[in-house]
Formats: sequence, C-alpha cells, structure tokens
Amino acid sequence: MNYSYPKEKIEIYLTEKIDHAAKAFFENSGYKIVEISGALEGKELEEVINTAHVLGVRSRSKVTEAALKNAKRLLCVGCYTVGTDQVDLVSSKTHGIPVFNAPHSSTRSVAELTLACVISLARRLGDQNIQMHSGRWEKSAAGAFEIRDKSIGIVGYGHIGQQVGLLAEAFGLNVHFYDLDKKLPLGRAKSCETLNELLQKSDFVSFHVPSNESTKKMVSEDEIRAMRKGSFLINHSRGQVIDIPSLVAGIKSGHVGGAALDVYPVEPQTNSGEFTSELVGLPNVILTPHVGGSTKEAQKNIAVEVSRSLVDFLETGNTQGAVNFPNVNLPAVHNSHRILHIHMNVPGVLSEVNKIVSEVGANIDAQYLSTNADVGYLIMDVNKELSEEVKDRIAVLPQTIKARILF
Repeated sequence: MNYSYPKEKIEIYLTEKIDHAAKAFFENSGYKIVEISGALEGKELEEVINTAHVLGVRSRSKVTEAALKNAKRLLCVGCYTVGTDQVDLVSSKTHGIPVFNAPHSSTRSVAELTLACVISLARRLGDQNIQMHSGRWEKSAAGAFEIRDKSIGIVGYGHIGQQVGLLAEAFGLNVHFYDLDKKLPLGRAKSCETLNELLQKSDFVSFHVPSNESTKKMVSEDEIRAMRKGSFLINHSRGQVIDIPSLVAGIKSGHVGGAALDVYPVEPQTNSGEFTSELVGLPNVILTPHVGGSTKEAQKNIAVEVSRSLVDFLETGNTQGAVNFPNVNLPAVHNSHRILHIHMNVPGVLSEVNKIVSEVGANIDAQYLSTNADVGYLIMDVNKELSEEVKDRIAVLPQTIKARILF
C-alpha cells in the first residue's frame, strides 16, 4: 500500500527511556526513523515537536499549548503511561492531534501491589522493617492478623478494581465494591449502594478511581469517620482522591489503623526532587513513589499497547482509544483512496463535504464521521481517480483543521 506519508520518512521520537519494545514494534512495522532521548523540556521539546510526526512521552515531558503552536508535522502523540496529565488534551485536539495512552496495561501490577499492601498493613511489616534496619528486634503478635475472612472494600470497580477483587478473594477476603456505574460483580463480590455503606463494611478500603471533579477529595473528614475503627486505607489511584490532613488526623487518633499510598496531591517531578508529606513518620503507613505500574511486565505491555495504537492511526487513520478525539474505526476498502478530515464541530460540515464529492463526481466507498464537543473526525474512502481533487477542495473549507490523503 502506498501512503501519502511513506513509512521510511515518518520521524518518530520516543522520550524518557520508554521500554525498548516500543522501538522494536515500530521497526517491525516498517518504520525506519525512531529517535530515543531523555525527558524533553522547553525549547528542546518544541524543536522536536516541530519536526516529529509521532511523539512518545512518559510523565516528565510536558506537551503544553505553547509547545504545540508550531506543530505543523505532528500527527499523533503517545502517552506511554496510564494517565495523560502530561499533555494538553484540549490544545492537541484543536490542533487535530489525537493522543493515545495505555489505560489497562499496568492493571495486574497495580493489583498485586495493592494485595501486597493489604498483607503488609495487617502484619505491620513497614514498621517492623524500619525497626530491624535500626537494629531493634521487637518480636510481637500485637496488632498483627491474618487477612482471611476479613473484608476489603474496592472503590472504583474497573479493570484494576476487578483484578484486586479476584486476587483478594483468592486470599480469602470478602469483597465489596462501589462504583458510580452499574458493574457486574466478578466471583463472590458484592456491590454497595453508597460509599458510606462500603466504608462501614470494610476492614481494608482500596481506591481505584480516575481523576475528575467527582473524585477530588472523595475521602475527607466525614468519610474517615465513617470507616470502621482500626480499618486501613489504600490509595493507588490518584493523589487528589484523599484529603491528607483528614487521613493524618484519623491515623493519629487511632481511628484509622494504617494506610498505604502510592500517589500524592503533589509529587516531585524528578527522581532527585524532595518528597514531603504529613504522612512521613506515622505508624503503619506505607509510602511508595508512584510505582504501581513500575514493573518490567507493565512497561513492556504499555510500550506495545501505545505503539500499536499509534501505528494503527498512521496506517488506517483509526482513532479507537484516543483520549481527546472522536473514536473512529473504519475498515479499509480495496482500491480506494482514504481521506482524513479533521474539522471544527459545527453544523453542516458533512453536507459541505458530500456536496464537494457530488460536484467532483467522485464515488464514496465508505464513510464514517464522529464528533465530540469541539472536533469532528471524518474518514472517507473514495475512488482513486478523483481523491486528490476532493481532498484539495475539502482542505480549504473554513471549518477544516487538517485534511490529507492517507493512502
């Protein structure tokens, strides 16, 4: 297949030590120019964005509106992470640049860390580890118990929450969950109608929710008070979910038996940055540096999942899984040319496009339009003989953001 952007000329930049499986995936797919660098900032990042067709980032390279303003060649961005906070999604959308991530590739890694923390909190392993490193031998069964027949409450019953539930059940825990959306229970898990109901039933409460307005300070003073006395809180989701002063007060009063956190409201931007928190030094509190998805397996899965999405967009125009873009997936039609049209979502654009097709005398073999609040994305397969004229006339429509022939 002949692409308007030949594979050998596509420039792909991967930053921040993205797993080597990403580079291998692109090269195995026929792409030749794959550059690898560390984290990029400021003018250095802007220069790359101005020349790259594909940009892959992790969490430290910030793709801002300023960085995108001269992104004339950039076709798509891959966030080799679960989240997409490092990219200005609104600006990239209005520039016609879809952004892809890997929301599920670290599911197992996060779930395993959660169960490790459940056991560690039940046995006070964090405190005992510190004592041993300090040369203190304090063997005692006080405050230590098995997790079998205890209850875990899972807040957010998506991919990670469900995995946590299945692993917890295998350990003999009773599983409850709460989710804003109706979810089918797996195994013997039981749904709770409210968050407070779950808090009152659970010896361990584990959060696996997205970052949005409804989850901001989801746990504050009232929720801490609603928890069972001596129960434990685990947050491996987003730092804004827990009001830290309320949690600190709950631990100091003895109402909360301990906590394990992997995410925080404010996190250092680099490994050399200083970490500060009111939780430091509190008893039976396990603090980890946002490592839920930091396993070899998860990083490889992320590398392959994001790279596959980027290659699929490059080769078919499909945006299935893009976080800032209408999701369009249209199988290719043999012996047709594919036109991609990104435009402002205003009434009448499709009518204008079809009018052009009619005036040119072209034939539409397949067509798929999807929109969100700001942007419309049209994939259209037309007969080869007239595709160039159709594309040229669509490109000058006042609503057009980008228009090109893919193949």
